Formats: sequence, C-alpha cells, structure tokens
Amino acid sequence: MLQFTEEKLGQAEKTELDAHLENLLSKAECTKLWTEKIMKQTEVLLQPNPNARMEEFVYEKLDRKAPSRMNNPELLGQYMIDAGNEFGPGTAYGNALIKCGETQKRIGTADRELIQTSAINFLTPLRNFIEGDYKTIAKERKLLQNKRLDLDAAKTRLKKAKVAEARAAQLNTSQPEENNIMVNVSYVLNLLHVKWLKIWAEEVTKSEQEVRITQSEFDRQAEITRLLLEGISSTHAHHLRCLNDFVEAQMTYYAQCYQYMLDLQKQLGSFPSTFLSNNNQSSSTPVQSVSTPSVLASASASLPSVSNSIVTSGISELRSSSGSRKARVLYDYDAANSSELSLLADEVITVYSIPGMDSDWLMGERGNQKGKVPITYLELLN
Repeated sequence: MLQFTEEKLGQAEKTELDAHLENLLSKAECTKLWTEKIMKQTEVLLQPNPNARMEEFVYEKLDRKAPSRMNNPELLGQYMIDAGNEFGPGTAYGNALIKCGETQKRIGTADRELIQTSAINFLTPLRNFIEGDYKTIAKERKLLQNKRLDLDAAKTRLKKAKVAEARAAQLNTSQPEENNIMVNVSYVLNLLHVKWLKIWAEEVTKSEQEVRITQSEFDRQAEITRLLLEGISSTHAHHLRCLNDFVEAQMTYYAQCYQYMLDLQKQLGSFPSTFLSNNNQSSSTPVQSVSTPSVLASASASLPSVSNSIVTSGISELRSSSGSRKARVLYDYDAANSSELSLLADEVITVYSIPGMDSDWLMGERGNQKGKVPITYLELLN
C-alpha cells in the first residue's frame, strides 16, 4: 500500500511492463468493453421489453425456467384471429383477419426460434468470455500488479540500505579537526546517527536477496499473464464464428418472414371476389373506392354495387368469348413472381382469359410485356 501511494504521489519509481505485454493488456480490455456493449445491445434487439429482460435475468439467476408468454407478433395474431371469428370467417374482412393472424403467429414462432438460436450460438459464447475467460485474465492481472508492487518495494528498500551504508562509511572515516566541545558533541551525535544508519546497512544483503526473489515471482507471473492474454486472438476467432451463426439465424428469420408475408399477400389478393360471392346482397348505392395500394383497401372498394355487377358480367362475357378487352388499372400492383405482371394505377392494358386459368386472374398485356393480373385490380372498358 505504501509503495502504491508513493507511486501515485510521484515519490517512488515504478517498474514498467514491456510494450508487448502492455499491448496485450490493452487488447484484452478493449475486447471486454466491446463484447459487453455488443452483448447488451443484442439482448435489446432480441427482446426490446426491458421488464421482460429483467424477468428473464431474475429467473436465470434463480436457475428456474421463466413462464412461457406470447410475444408481440403472437399476441397480435391471436387478437386478429379472435376478431375475425367474431366478425365471421365467411366475410372478407373476417377471413382476412384470420389469415393475417395466422401469419403473425407464424412470425412470432420464427421470432422465438431466432431468439433461442441467437442465445445459444451468439450470446452465450460472449457471456462465457465475460464471466469466465476475462475474469481469469483480470485475476492474473491483479496478481501481476501485486507482484510488481512487491518488486518495486524491495528495490526501494535496497536503494535506501545502500545509501545508508555509503553515509556510514563516510562518517566513519571523518575525524574532528578542532578540539572543542561543540565539535566533539557534533561528532558524538554523528556517531549515534551512524549506528542508526548501520541498521539499514545491515539490510543490504537481505534486501538484495528479497529483490531477487520478488523479481523471479514477477517474471513468472508476467509470463502466466502473457500466455492468457495471447489467447485473446483465439477468442476473436471463436467470436467470429459465433457472429456468422448469428447472421445466418437472422437471414433465416427474415427469409421466413418474407415468405410468410408473400404467401399472405397472394391469399389476400382473392378476398375481394370471395367477399362479393359470399355477400351477394342487393344494393343500389355504389360504395366509394379508396385510392391505396393496399390489398385490404381494394377489398373494401369491391363491396357489392351496380357497377360491380356490370364488371362481373363483363368478365364472364370475356371468359366465354375467348376475346380480349381493354381494362383500366384501379390500384398499383407488384408482381409476386415472373408469371405475373406489375401494374400502375390508371394505366390501360389489354386483358384476356386462358382456358383453365384461376377465376380470380386474367392475362394482361402491356406492349411486349404480359403476365397474370388479379381481376380485382381492373375495371373493364367498353
């Protein structure tokens, strides 16, 4: 403690570590700092709810399994399914809600798989480094610091003992030049001081031995610490493999979500015509359509009306005549695959039917481009 305090006050010399060991210590500290930040932010990414993270932490410390609860997509999906059943699965809106709810629940399941996979393959190795390898490094680094303080304290004692020995030798060889009382008293006091200094002089041999022992212990501890620190490079390589696993898990998750939503979009494309056939109630008041690219908006724009009856009869005539007609596009439509044709609202295209084609689709042509188009996005022209 005395040596440490004197070093802080600039009153004692300090043995410096070699540059290579200092670089290794800096690299280990940097690795620990960024690993903690990445780990904590990954936990926030996978579980944004801080209360849920705290609950999981408490159960983990108690070595108990946390109770299973619905995540946000699953909860939203369940609400949608319940609402769809309440409105009636036979209605377009109710059916759409059920389909959307089922998709949301599948996304929730994929989310759980992402969290589980990421926790095992990415977060756990990072946590093991912080709570295991780095704690060992920190422990050995503290031992190295203590060995260094012991060595420097021994060097300081040896230096003081040598100074005392030199002063004793100087005083022993000096004699009083004048024979007066003051000189003799001064000489006697110096002799007493020399006797006290000789106590330090006797410590020279002992201090030299102590320096040799502490130097050996310091060198051995420095080598142990160096070997542990050189393992940081292996830690980086291991964390790189874990990072690849995390990226692969994310890629799988987002690919699943994209496929789920793509399938849902295709299913929703047929709901307006289904709604028309299931709700063929007489109505003489046309419903205003809403200009939006949403598939659900197109469903609401297809409520039964006089104009819908005309469109339905026009499509039936088109199918039976095997001819072609001009049609105006009501809403933007992005093709789901190469067999479909993307559409822009208000453009005019040529449409016709092919034997065996699904009743909700027609073939559309625009210049030299052609592909399937949903009939709910079209208004046939005379």
